[in-house]
Amino acid sequence: MTQLDLLHRPDGHSLAYHHTAGDAPGVIFCSGFMSDMEGTKAVALEQAMKDLGRSYTRFDYRGHGQSTGLFTDGTISRWTDDALAILDECTAGPQVVVGSSMGGWIGLRMAILRPEKVAGFVGIAAAPDFTTRMKADMSPEALNDLETKGYWEEPSEYSDEPYTITKNLLEDGSRNFVMEYPIPFEGPVHLLQGMKDDSVPWKTALAIQENLVSDNVIVSLVKEGDHRLSEPEDINRLVLAVETICSQVAGR
Repeated sequence: MTQLDLLHRPDGHSLAYHHTAGDAPGVIFCSGFMSDMEGTKAVALEQAMKDLGRSYTRFDYRGHGQSTGLFTDGTISRWTDDALAILDECTAGPQVVVGSSMGGWIGLRMAILRPEKVAGFVGIAAAPDFTTRMKADMSPEALNDLETKGYWEEPSEYSDEPYTITKNLLEDGSRNFVMEYPIPFEGPVHLLQGMKDDSVPWKTALAIQENLVSDNVIVSLVKEGDHRLSEPEDINRLVLAVETICSQVAGR
């Protein structure tokens, strides 16, 4: 296990991260909504990249895991800034971004904002622009709470803690949409998507590949796959996808 490090930010917050030195291109993992860098995929991928001698970085957004801050203060803009800070200050050379669920949205934003550093992308049930669907699915009670309290506590099937959805999160989401226009990323991409995902419709992966400018995009639909894609065969599929993208970047 690599040592935990902290990246201190100008606003006084600290981002927790693990970094393994190794060959370029490096790999940086962006976790999902209310997830952290200790998740099955993030840790398993770290070991796989270490075994291959490849640089690897995983981190927690503010308000997640071991980073400081409150989750309810978070927005896509703020968490994207966190990811960019880790990319800029804790990695060197070209990077392949691996984004899980919300991390897929943030990873695509990184690819757009740092084309000189992000050389490849792997999405795991990537969920760009998910705040639109989230609000559309809300009950009248939830919408009322958003207006009167500024937040809605939604039960989660993945955690004992409810998802706290803030009005600020939903309003900020539109500032980060990537699906309303072609995604100006030309590097290699592999999208992994379970067809039994009850959080992200599997056709989302097809929409992403359609929007990407890149002509090097592979979509892998896993017929029995769920949202997590954390079974041993899913991890093997992920490692192969990531290393294949890394090899393509290195061979340019």
